[in-house]
Amino acid sequence: MKYLHTMVRVKNIEESLDFYCNKLGLKEVRRVENEKGRFTLIFLGAENSDEKTGLLELTYNWDPEEYTGGRNFGHLAYSVKNIYEVCEKLMNNGVTINRPPRDGHMAFIRSPDGISLEILQEGEALPVQEPWKSMENTGTW
Repeated sequence: MKYLHTMVRVKNIEESLDFYCNKLGLKEVRRVENEKGRFTLIFLGAENSDEKTGLLELTYNWDPEEYTGGRNFGHLAYSVKNIYEVCEKLMNNGVTINRPPRDGHMAFIRSPDGISLEILQEGEALPVQEPWKSMENTGTW
């Protein structure tokens, strides 16, 4: 068995691509427009993803629907080389760090559609440092 992708439904393609690509750093791998089914699928990959595995599938249904409870989905998880640099970049781009990386190892953010994303430090945790050490949680994740 091989992991292929995780699918999340999104309400706004442009807002979601801005978050996942411009702010989080994923890249669009492929896109499928299905007129008969009235949906668009956009597959995104991290730097170590290939064209078929380890992907995030954004599903946009052309007919408006209300999606609730993004948290009951669980969360997406990505590892990064430097969690402090990534969280700082995200904050500078207007993303709320819901659970700051106080331990140098783990942080949580949320997508525009309320999907929780866990950011994990690759390897050992970084030394604990400010401003992260004393930063409070914001909202839920």
